[in-house]
Amino acid sequence: FAMKEVEKAGLVKFDFLGLKTLTVIQTAAKLINQQRPPGDEFVIDLIRKDDADTFKMIARADTTGVFQLESSGFREMLKKLKPDCLEDIIAAVALYRPGPLEGGMVDDFIDRKHGRKKVEYPHPLLAEMLTDTYGVIVYQEQVMQIAQIMGGYSLGGADLLRRAMGKKKPEEMEKQKQTFLDGAKAKNIDPKIADQVFELMAFFAGYGFNRSHSAAYGWITYQTAYLKAHFPHEFMAGLMSCDADNIDNIVKFIAEARAMGLVVERPDVNESLQDFSISAPTHSAGASTSGSAPTHSAGASTSGSKPTGGGEGKVIRFGMGAVKGVGANAVEAILEARAIDGTFESIFDLCRRVDTQKCNRRVLEQLVKSGALDSLPGSHHRAKLLAALDGALERGASEQRDRRSGQTSLFGLLAPSPAKGADVPSVSTQVGETYPEIEEWSHKQLLAFEKEALGFYVSGHPLDRYRGDLQRYASATTSEFLAGLRSVGTHSVGGIVSQYREMITKKGDKMARFMLEDAEGTLEVIAFPKTFEKVRHVLVSDEPILVSGDVKNEGNSEAPEWKMFLETAAPLSELRQAKTSRVEIHLNADTLTHDMIDELKTILANATRGNCAAILRLKIPLRSEAIVLLPDAWALSPTEDLLTRLERLFGDRVATLA
Repeated sequence: FAMKEVEKAGLVKFDFLGLKTLTVIQTAAKLINQQRPPGDEFVIDLIRKDDADTFKMIARADTTGVFQLESSGFREMLKKLKPDCLEDIIAAVALYRPGPLEGGMVDDFIDRKHGRKKVEYPHPLLAEMLTDTYGVIVYQEQVMQIAQIMGGYSLGGADLLRRAMGKKKPEEMEKQKQTFLDGAKAKNIDPKIADQVFELMAFFAGYGFNRSHSAAYGWITYQTAYLKAHFPHEFMAGLMSCDADNIDNIVKFIAEARAMGLVVERPDVNESLQDFSISAPTHSAGASTSGSAPTHSAGASTSGSKPTGGGEGKVIRFGMGAVKGVGANAVEAILEARAIDGTFESIFDLCRRVDTQKCNRRVLEQLVKSGALDSLPGSHHRAKLLAALDGALERGASEQRDRRSGQTSLFGLLAPSPAKGADVPSVSTQVGETYPEIEEWSHKQLLAFEKEALGFYVSGHPLDRYRGDLQRYASATTSEFLAGLRSVGTHSVGGIVSQYREMITKKGDKMARFMLEDAEGTLEVIAFPKTFEKVRHVLVSDEPILVSGDVKNEGNSEAPEWKMFLETAAPLSELRQAKTSRVEIHLNADTLTHDMIDELKTILANATRGNCAAILRLKIPLRSEAIVLLPDAWALSPTEDLLTRLERLFGDRVATLA
């Protein structure tokens, strides 16, 4: 039946809204309860409705991921409103619409709440009913209650009045007005006041929102805010699990989690589940300490306060299902093998124990590229693991065939028997494992493979090396537009080109459209023909670049669509070359060896010569710092190759540019 026919038949119409947020809440609650003993389960419907930390967070507009409250316009309203009770949130959901915003209703509500305007009621009979909304008629139900209280309407009659006011039919309105005035007269209410109240009702009925809908949404809003304030790891993991197929949102949520001081770690065959989960941090035995950036960047919270959920010792762990090409069957096979015999000791052990028909070469290759095998014992970097994969698969297939046929492996027979009670790794980690001697991937290559496997960067970002340059040259980041921190106008933004497309205009000229991606999100960029001719070689270079142009919002505050119309583009490496005057290498006397000094000399001697002064800063713990300016003959060019070699020798961020 259609809606109208259902109503004519005397039936009630129900709307069932399938909200993804309900799944986020359910997922977060499940993650919370996985860490709690039986009998101490967390129940979302039993949370306090007057939690101070939750309201403080909402009042700060720290609402990324919070249902309904994410848009820049809503955040601005929250900063002014500063909700401190559930009724305020319910009202905010109802008020954040074009009518109330443009009609001054929102400002009136906020001024009354904070005492800048006196709270006045249309009639003393309405005071109790309008107390929660500071005398402002916000909801359709309030219109109906006024009709009941002052006009003597029945509930059914009040609903007909509400509909008539919404449709604004003059004849029907005139008839309803007379009915209302007659009802008010029967209650000895002054006709002039009754007339004023009716006109006021008619005005607000055009803006009025359904309170039952707003209350349901407001309660879900509060629940998500409570989870973010008290269980941030579980809440952010829930968001990521439910948005795993939306790369832009995952990038946004990772940036938000790190800004909150949370640690987000890559997938791990010994820790990860199918979806995002919560686990203890791991210190990857196999992770390279020189060829990659740190696995996280857990800076101080941008909101000025720490989560109250006791998140010490927790990390948000990527699910193996987030790796491209790794299906549910492959993850199930890994989890099954892990449940039977415990964690994996090596890539050979993994291939020996996991069903390689479900977890084939392509799956394992993607897991290696994503960093999911970094924590395996042996200090093998990803390039070496990938080079050993074919041998591991061949060995694993052979052992699986032997097991099926009941034979015993020659390696098993030759392996020494462990001492009684000794805790030793499996046979496969002791005998017959071969890892080719191969150079590890460059930082750039490592991140490129990670992007291929996951769709985004976890262990770092290609822009990490250019942070100092971006602080000097860029005027904005991509996320600042969505957050309302930047407005329309000319801006410079650094990033990587993705989703690049060239097009032909009606005149036959070439132009391009692409997404500029930085560590916080993406921005659409359009290069019209005249600009495109000049910068095409930059756009297709696969290098981090700085673009500038006119940025506009072609959407609205609720659904912004920020676009840059390109004017210039340049590789960040060229800007660095042109504007860097010195390379400072920071060394620690406690860890410096003669071999490292000799290797440093070789690196500097073979480096590309340039105009940058080379400065060594030797930190002597508990004493001082020695600064050595090398002669002009050692002047350097700040190339990517130089920085990579220095980091391989001394560790991440050993060199700074100025």
